[in-house]
Amino acid sequence: MMHDAFGTYPRYTEATHALCHAHHVRDLKGFIEQGHTWAKRMTTFLLNAKQVVEQHGGFLPEEEAKRWEHVYDRILEKANHQLEGMTPLPKKALSFVRRLQKRKEEALRFLREAHVPFDNNQAERDLRMVKVKENISGTFRQETFAQSFCIARSIVSTLTKHEKNVWDSLCLLLTGETIDRVLSAT
Repeated sequence: MMHDAFGTYPRYTEATHALCHAHHVRDLKGFIEQGHTWAKRMTTFLLNAKQVVEQHGGFLPEEEAKRWEHVYDRILEKANHQLEGMTPLPKKALSFVRRLQKRKEEALRFLREAHVPFDNNQAERDLRMVKVKENISGTFRQETFAQSFCIARSIVSTLTKHEKNVWDSLCLLLTGETIDRVLSAT
């Protein structure tokens, strides 16, 4: 389960958790604007780690992951030291750093597990259309309408991700072709 570390998520103990770095990068941007130099280093670290993981095909060999983990620890140790020495104490920044330290395994899961993305932006983009529809047209009148809308959006999203012509593919689906055949057609 990928999330932004909101307080209710740890209650889902049956799930394996990962932290969304899109949220972290946004928070870090704010800390950079406040003059926190450690935030720039952490942003650079995260974006470089993402790029290296992609270059390795989705995950790093264990020894390399450990090296990245060591750099992560050092950045956060220095940040913690800097922040604790400031007056007034920058509570939000300190809380952020301590959360990343405490939840290191979840934050760095994307280094070692190919199925764990760097962020959950795609999931958020996929859900955004439902919210737009709801805001423009009001709520769905029946749950089955909402389900149908989500299925249709899912199909369009899948076709787009597979670089298929959406109109032609939908026409094929409406004539009885299966989604697997439409996706495998050249």
